[in-house]
Amino acid sequence: MNGKAPNINGDGSYSRDFTYVANAVQANLKALFTENQAALNQVYNVAVGERTTLNELWASIKEITGCEVNATYGPNRAGDIPHSLASIEKAKSLLAYDPEYNVKSGLAMAYDWYKSTLVEEVLV
Repeated sequence: MNGKAPNINGDGSYSRDFTYVANAVQANLKALFTENQAALNQVYNVAVGERTTLNELWASIKEITGCEVNATYGPNRAGDIPHSLASIEKAKSLLAYDPEYNVKSGLAMAYDWYKSTLVEEVLV
């Protein structure tokens, strides 16, 4: 929002299973109110269930915001895992968790919120 280039560690090919906060809220509410006894006292992965590279993430941010700034690339972080993908099958089967937002729709909603709420603070 302020036109500064993001720093990406490595070449941007590393990927993660990013999720929008509303997906995490949904999972927590489903866990809180579940009547499924098998779902109690469990640990769940809460994510979207798909990998997004840092380059794809930045491309989506650029598309959503209309930003034309290119990322700055640096060295890989020591010990960083190249790819991470969460299995959300347990949450789906025991909690009926179904992520409502994918990465791109979550980014769009977050951007709209930042624009309407924090734009003056961010641009300073």
